[in-house]
Amino acid sequence: MSLRIRPRRLRLNNSIRSLIRETKLSVDDLIYPLFLVEGENIKEEISSLPGNYHFSVDMLEEEIKEISKLGIKAVLLFGIPKEKNPIGSEAYNDEGIVQRGIKEIKKINKDILVITDICMCQYTDHGHCGIIKNEDVDNDSTLDYLAKIALSHTKAGADMVAPSDMMDGRVAKIRETLDANGFTNVSIMAYSVKYASAFYGPFRDAAYSKPQFGDRKTYQMDPSNSNEALREVELDLLEGADIVMVKPALSYLDIIRRLKDNFNIPIAAYNVSGEYAMIKASAQKGLVDEKTIVFEILTSIKRAGADIIITYFAKDIAKWLMEEI
Repeated sequence: MSLRIRPRRLRLNNSIRSLIRETKLSVDDLIYPLFLVEGENIKEEISSLPGNYHFSVDMLEEEIKEISKLGIKAVLLFGIPKEKNPIGSEAYNDEGIVQRGIKEIKKINKDILVITDICMCQYTDHGHCGIIKNEDVDNDSTLDYLAKIALSHTKAGADMVAPSDMMDGRVAKIRETLDANGFTNVSIMAYSVKYASAFYGPFRDAAYSKPQFGDRKTYQMDPSNSNEALREVELDLLEGADIVMVKPALSYLDIIRRLKDNFNIPIAAYNVSGEYAMIKASAQKGLVDEKTIVFEILTSIKRAGADIIITYFAKDIAKWLMEEI
């Protein structure tokens, strides 16, 4: 029997496979998260996120120069204050840890895109993402605080703010506040579709942000829901979001695809701490090849429709891509 059509012809060698490859991962797709802590001379590996560190501001220079050399153009900053209180006031302190970090990074490399996480969980003594009333986060009173945090970060030099709290109306409040203060060109990357996921455990250890009571299911999304994601994105776009995000990424590839098919807007996906930690643990035990599986997973996220990927693997991926050139 003669087979005229043989799909395997186009899999014959790496040159052919590369030529027709539909989805390609690039360092330009990546955002690298950084954790900033108070103090001096601190660079401590995060036990739950091996290969990632807590940095004091004075220790950022080497890291930022390495990131820049690798071609990574954007970082996402998380701050961990020395003191916490019920209203998370250190989050909007103009001399707070993130604010000083922004200024330092811009001194080291003014061209790197500095994005800041806008939330209260790392700063509140109760570990929730807003103001507590009747043992739950009060949506509307929290909005004022989120806007204050975003404004403070922007005044420090942030290029983009990323509200991750999942309060209703927070994008509109932040947009209104930034515009009223002359920051119309500062963009918003909204955590529009953030699920109440079990994949956040290592991050909560890294950011010291575990809730001291209850959980976050009254404001983060039910993992069972898909149509709700479309409603959340539509609302954030109407309120002024410039980029929307899906978090986590790997268990929600279908959501990323639905957003791509329904909205003409840049889509970010967060390859979260639990996804990272599982791969690291498996690789350390010799169960998987780390490089191969990371590329497979990150490519699947992009193939699903993500334009931007936030990942703790960013530096590793950048190095591996350089090796292939």
